[in-house]
Amino acid sequence: MDAWRSSTYSQNNGGECVEWSPSYAATHGSVPVRDSKVAGGPVLMVSPEGWTALVGLARSQGA
Repeated sequence: MDAWRSSTYSQNNGGECVEWSPSYAATHGSVPVRDSKVAGGPVLMVSPEGWTALVGLARSQGA
């Protein structure tokens, strides 16, 4: 998998957050999402529309 990006809300404090791979998403048409604390764990693949909805929900909740 390509480079991962952490949520801008995580503030590098070791808290709970998700990571996604924008370069993979751009070239493959699906967005990989994983738990930042379990880098070797499972990866959830979501559609670009699903990712947009998830980010919008998190923003609306102040996450």
